[in-house]
Amino acid sequence: MSWFFRNPNISSIIGPIQKTGSNLLHYTNRENPVMSATQEYIAWSQELSVGIRELDEQHKILIGLINQLYNEAILKRPDNSVISGILNELAQYTVIHFSVEESLFRIFDYPNTDTHQQHHEQLKESLFDIQNKFRLGTPVTLELMGFLRQWLKQHIMKDDKQYEAFFLEKGFNANWSKKAVMGWKNLEFNLS
Repeated sequence: MSWFFRNPNISSIIGPIQKTGSNLLHYTNRENPVMSATQEYIAWSQELSVGIRELDEQHKILIGLINQLYNEAILKRPDNSVISGILNELAQYTVIHFSVEESLFRIFDYPNTDTHQQHHEQLKESLFDIQNKFRLGTPVTLELMGFLRQWLKQHIMKDDKQYEAFFLEKGFNANWSKKAVMGWKNLEFNLS
């Protein structure tokens, strides 16, 4: 499975990501051969699935970014421009992902919208705070990486898992993917 980042800044840094059968993510950026393989800091598993393909794919991208940050900031000699690019992409993609979830909450009148959105706001504030501290010279540490791992896993397992049954019960197509639709015009719902 390949994930392609839409942000041209991060794409120029890391290129497309491919998950292999091993615990490695392979980056196919020919201009930066140093980034040929990385370790997984967070492994995707079915336990993290929310049962909706597109949201699972977005979660995998977030995991990939955190894994990339771990490899660049902890395992390699830190390059602040690369780390800054990854942090920026992580913040931008988190905002996009939360916007998609919140749009679905409005469409389906999700009853826990307010609480979930409050959690999103808290998580975005934490991520923006991490970015600002990094810009001011605070390095990315193992403690910070542990926070990011816990943040993502806990958010998926506690908050996101709550909407799975609700969306599917409302007729949301679990196989929906942005690759299959353009805009929202072909989004399939079974509202009967």
